[in-house]
Amino acid sequence: APVQQVAPAPNDGANTIKAPMPGIILDIKAAPGTSVKRGDVVLILEAMKMENEITAPVDGVVSQVLVTKGSSVATGDSLITYQ
Repeated sequence: APVQQVAPAPNDGANTIKAPMPGIILDIKAAPGTSVKRGDVVLILEAMKMENEITAPVDGVVSQVLVTKGSSVATGDSLITYQ
């Protein structure tokens, strides 16, 4: 049987911040269009009764916020896209 090839997703220059652990989104600090510097806090994620600051890995501009305050996320879920 022939091997089916999966086409790669198109890259529009956006990158994604993913959840490092399961938890609940307590606060969203960045909105679409916000310029962020590496290390700026973009989200607060509560996991195991601790508040974890999710920071921007690089300088950029937030494209989309993919979660809402109070939503539950799993490890690896996309939280924010940026360029």
